[in-house]
Amino acid sequence: MDPMLAWLVVAVAVVLIIAIAAVAVARYALNGTDSEHRAAVLSAVAEIVRAIRGRR
Repeated sequence: MDPMLAWLVVAVAVVLIIAIAAVAVARYALNGTDSEHRAAVLSAVAEIVRAIRGRR
């Protein structure tokens, strides 16, 4: 396998895993949350994802 193709596959897999984890965390966090608190919960989830990606 070409090394460049391997790096591309790894990069796509990492992005896909982060996206799935973000959706799972958001769904778990929003489960049972009142509608007036959802914006705060989504903001917190976004900060967590940013911290994981290293953009903080």
